[in-house]
Amino acid sequence: MQVILLERVAKLGQMGDVVDVKPGFARNYLLLQKKALVASDENIKSFEDQKAQLEARNLETRKEAEALGEKLHGQQFVVIRQASDGGNLYGSVTTRDAAQVATEEGFSIDRKQVIIRTPIKELGLHEVEVHLHPEVMVVMTLNVARSPEEAELQASGKSIQDAAAEEEAAAEYEIAELFEDIGSAASDDEDLAPVAEAVGEEVDSDDDT
Repeated sequence: MQVILLERVAKLGQMGDVVDVKPGFARNYLLLQKKALVASDENIKSFEDQKAQLEARNLETRKEAEALGEKLHGQQFVVIRQASDGGNLYGSVTTRDAAQVATEEGFSIDRKQVIIRTPIKELGLHEVEVHLHPEVMVVMTLNVARSPEEAELQASGKSIQDAAAEEEAAAEYEIAELFEDIGSAASDDEDLAPVAEAVGEEVDSDDDT
């Protein structure tokens, strides 16, 4: 099926290009999203008549997208979720979640603009793409954690596994120190035993006299 593109579509073409696509893709996406028209003679002529207007509108929306993209690119947003001790989420973080946390922070984006290449099913920092315009794509980071404190830890570059390992090492160190203190105290008692014995003998000797 041939369509004429009304805007740039990744891996397909630029505005004004007439391209061959599968009928299902055309009906369910390109035509539905008003990204293209069926490439009939009438529609091609209509596009040519409106081309200048469409290009001007595209330029305006691209500039708006670029302005938003400069502020959004590189931003990090915290997503609080329940997870196991191993860091696996009970569920996953979706494009809706990503759009919601960004919008709550003042960046108005739609879930349809967000692309998560790899499913987010564990705690940590995850980069996601935001397509603000056919020609403008930025990346933001989702800091998925079980608590604000954990999110702050991850933002500093540590993972929950690192934190758990540090806590375990600290606990082992405290236990080792405790045993060392106990051993030292026992050793001191042993050193004092002969002295106490000698003192006891002297006392007994004085009593005899």
